[in-house]
Amino acid sequence: MPADDPAEIGDVEPHVYRYESIEEVPKEIQKYWHQRYDIFSKYDEGVYLTHDAWFGITPESVAHSIAQHMATATPDGKTKLIDAFAGAGGNTIAFALSGRWEQIFAIEKDPEALACAKHNAEIYGVAKKIWWIEGDCLDVIPSRFGSMKDTVIFASPPWGGPGYRDDQIFNVETMQPYGLKQLYNAYSKVSKEVALYLPRTSNLNQLAKYVPDDQKIQVAHYCIDGASKALCAYYGNFGVIDNQNIPS
Repeated sequence: MPADDPAEIGDVEPHVYRYESIEEVPKEIQKYWHQRYDIFSKYDEGVYLTHDAWFGITPESVAHSIAQHMATATPDGKTKLIDAFAGAGGNTIAFALSGRWEQIFAIEKDPEALACAKHNAEIYGVAKKIWWIEGDCLDVIPSRFGSMKDTVIFASPPWGGPGYRDDQIFNVETMQPYGLKQLYNAYSKVSKEVALYLPRTSNLNQLAKYVPDDQKIQVAHYCIDGASKALCAYYGNFGVIDNQNIPS
């Protein structure tokens, strides 16, 4: 059903939803609705999502594992984290819950998704730990963070919809609306430490193309019940990322 209670959520009706029964759920989302507690364990406490967020949000256990890796592997001098594609808040909330960061900046150009993220962060008790920015990350990051040297960037860009599953090897250069080259070139001007959350079948040769000659990239697969859900490519001076399986 359309959202109807929080003020900010109400401002973006009717494109923000909270489904309470399978009968309300569009057919293309039903698979994800059955996984709603994997997406947000507090779903029943009032979580809201946009239509697109159902397809793209990081499962909560994976988000927490990434947040733990970012917290422990990021160089000590990096105290601010930018979540470049905050969406409905899955990763942003996990970063805030980690307690590692002095400041967390959540950027999202879709006002409906941003309203969901703020609302969902309230449910998890971390909304006041996050600075919310509406805008395109490729505009916001260089203009607002170009002079900051203590930032690390995490990005979970759009993958182009569920069709990515059909690709035996996913071409990260042709992601829409932003390809790898465009993202990496923009982010690396602000921070050497960049983490990109991408499909599990992403082309590793394409990822390695942007690594300086004297460095290596770390790639960690994030798994649930032994099956990879996605990978995260860690550029820069991160410590060792310990790969792990995430129990359901």
